[in-house]
Amino acid sequence: MVGPFAGGLLLLAVVVASASPVPGQGRRGFGFGRQVPINNTWIYDGSFVFCRIAFRQNPYGDGAGWSVDYPRADLNLPFRTGQLTTVPISRDATGEPHHVVITLTDPHLFQCPFIMMTEVGALLLDDNEAAQLRTYLEKGGFLWADDFWGEYAWQVWEHEIRKALPAGEFSMADVPLTDPLFHTVYNVKYIPQIPSINFWFGSGLQTSERGADSATPHVRAIRNSAGRILVVITHNTDFGDAFEREGDDRRYFDRFAAEGYAFGINVIVYAMTH
Repeated sequence: MVGPFAGGLLLLAVVVASASPVPGQGRRGFGFGRQVPINNTWIYDGSFVFCRIAFRQNPYGDGAGWSVDYPRADLNLPFRTGQLTTVPISRDATGEPHHVVITLTDPHLFQCPFIMMTEVGALLLDDNEAAQLRTYLEKGGFLWADDFWGEYAWQVWEHEIRKALPAGEFSMADVPLTDPLFHTVYNVKYIPQIPSINFWFGSGLQTSERGADSATPHVRAIRNSAGRILVVITHNTDFGDAFEREGDDRRYFDRFAAEGYAFGINVIVYAMTH
């Protein structure tokens, strides 16, 4: 299955989803930010469904919250995965990928082989949520945490995730580029720093959203005692915007879509096969 980096993705010109982006939330606050969609009907037919986790805003956190990149990233990543791999994608009658928003205490959590959180510098977990997340991951689930920038956001994330996966039991470290995660489908040879589209254009095409504080992008993983990756963490980079914004501007697409999808598809396939 291994192919060249981004294997022909730049030849694709279709805009995957035409839905309007959901506005981001202000920094620092309480509650769940945007409400979980009322008509968020659960679909489970044996094929891949993109599961996004809605979480409460940490009053001391840093980030816009769970709804960043929703819903277009949730449509576009499985759509491209279905185009470029043999992973079966659950779809509605119009051919759009099914996607759901759930909380960590939703019983449907355990039907998700893969879950995603964004802007996890704003994460807040209570004891029940932490316990449910740990149980889900130990039963074979997989979490991707994306799009948070700088050391303060990292500290908030680390404090919260350690409620579920304590340091004495679960290691957390940078993933070497030789790891199968980077080569499951595409050979990803470096860690791209992908900024939000608004920051990229507003800063004169810079990529580090927090300047020197976020200069180096990281892919880290939390593993169990057997070495299995339970959580992939992409810090100081925003893969979600590469998915969400692929149809907004050709310059942004050409610069970041191939990098984003090469790694994103690797994560999906890795999660489904390990």
